[in-house]
Amino acid sequence: MDAFTAGLLQRIRTTESDLTKARETGDDFLADVEQGELDDLRRLAAEHGVEISTASV
Repeated sequence: MDAFTAGLLQRIRTTESDLTKARETGDDFLADVEQGELDDLRRLAAEHGVEISTASV
């Protein structure tokens, strides 16, 4: 796995975790921000052929 793929997958995992925390604490604004970031990261992964396992987030 190259550095780009590893970094992208790590960012996705971190963002998924941050999104879960934001939802659990009721921070709707932060949840929206994290969801937007996650959407962008997933789009980037798809554009570059990086397979990601989908979480329940």
